[in-house]
Amino acid sequence: MKLYNANFSPNALRVRAVALELGIDLEIIEVDIRGGDNRSATFLSMNPNAKVPVFVEDNFVIWESRAITSYLASKKPERGLYPDDPKARATVDQWLYWQTIHLGPAMQKLSFERFLKPKFGMGDPDQSVIEAELKNVDQFLAVLEIGLEGKDWIAGDLSVADFALASTFMYRAQSDIALDDLPNVTAWIERLEARPSWQDAYAPVRALLGL
Repeated sequence: MKLYNANFSPNALRVRAVALELGIDLEIIEVDIRGGDNRSATFLSMNPNAKVPVFVEDNFVIWESRAITSYLASKKPERGLYPDDPKARATVDQWLYWQTIHLGPAMQKLSFERFLKPKFGMGDPDQSVIEAELKNVDQFLAVLEIGLEGKDWIAGDLSVADFALASTFMYRAQSDIALDDLPNVTAWIERLEARPSWQDAYAPVRALLGL
């Protein structure tokens, strides 16, 4: 099984973390996005969106990180990361979709403007975008705070939804995203980030950031 990966990508991070949590060995193939590897004919034949991650198992190719993590979880159903029970699975899906549509884009846009743009020399931060996304981030983090009330994990038990949500926090310190008024979110993200699977998956990011 192969994973076409870019270490700065939160989408790739969540796949690496889920695979490690499940004990699934992936061959990591680095894709130089800035160098244009994702625009090659070979890569586009796997994912015409020109984005990472891409998962390959024999002749089976799948992109979209949440689909990949759900597939990986299905290989180890006893671990419960993507539960069989319809109601439990619907709850996991609810938070996966919410992260895709709401929290993820807001956090990633803010991180891009505040951190990735200056780090990779892609221009000055756009203050109008920052102001708009700060409002969105505050709104969505308040929802996550409510969702975590009385729970260790967002769907009750540890699931692929926790890894999807956590990946949006990967640049929070560098992007000055404060969690001081969000005790449930703070406890949850610290709990997730303390897991050996996350520590190992995050190690290439730590090296990228010089931490």
